[in-house]
Amino acid sequence: MIAGSSGLIGTSLVPQLRYSGHEVLRLVRREPRAPDERGWDPPAGRLQDGALDGVDAVVNLCGVGIGDRRWSGARKQAIKDSRVEPTEVLAAAVAARGVPTLVNASGINYYGDTGERQVDETAPVGTGFLAEVCQDWEAATAAAQAGSRVVRLRTGAVISPSGGILGRLRPVFRLMLGGRIGTGRQYLPWISLDDEVGAITFLLEHPEVAGPVNLVGPEPVTNAQFTEALGRTLGRPTALPVPAIALRAVLGEAAEELVLTGPRAVPTVLENNGYQFRHATVIEALAAATSR
Repeated sequence: MIAGSSGLIGTSLVPQLRYSGHEVLRLVRREPRAPDERGWDPPAGRLQDGALDGVDAVVNLCGVGIGDRRWSGARKQAIKDSRVEPTEVLAAAVAARGVPTLVNASGINYYGDTGERQVDETAPVGTGFLAEVCQDWEAATAAAQAGSRVVRLRTGAVISPSGGILGRLRPVFRLMLGGRIGTGRQYLPWISLDDEVGAITFLLEHPEVAGPVNLVGPEPVTNAQFTEALGRTLGRPTALPVPAIALRAVLGEAAEELVLTGPRAVPTVLENNGYQFRHATVIEALAAATSR
């Protein structure tokens, strides 16, 4: 069962799971219209009767976008509520119906800004609004942890042919306006969409893995390195840096946490359990995404 199947990750995950031989159902917030749809209402804490009957795993990908507008007080509340509330509902349902596995989204911003310090899944929670959101988001899975395997997906910036970080940056670079942001020394944890979907599929099929899992590529890069790789991939110059003050003027608080700082995170759990990355370097991920 997939919640959040209409988003960037969900729209690729559903067909991949079906291709791999899994039967996939989708939770929708409207009246179900297809045989694979089941209804639910997170604010009311309600799932359609029998929605989880026979389900072996629930994947929760719910959450509004965090980088598409400035963070007003209302937007910050929506960012938190759209993650924590559905997770609480699904975790309780998983526990009540004895579903063996809950795979729940989270974010790599759990670690806050780590500078040059490299972090894996054993690192403590960091500071900042997004770190607090991720901590509450993961804590919302508590009801399921007593009797089910719970995997928490700490996902980085997803490199996709459409949408994600590339969807925002490609038009800028095509106008010859691309460049590093601020000092460029801040880390930008990334993962290709193929590996995001591949890793989730891998985790569903490997019941020995539980707890937090960093969904990031194995090669950490700084913003400057990412910018240079994207410019090379698109055949565009990257000589025009974007001043931090300009970005703060446009995005406010969101600029600080989303772009001007970041964790130097590595995917230790995935690598230790034998996951093979399709795109092990950022240049490979960018080349694959821009060729489609």
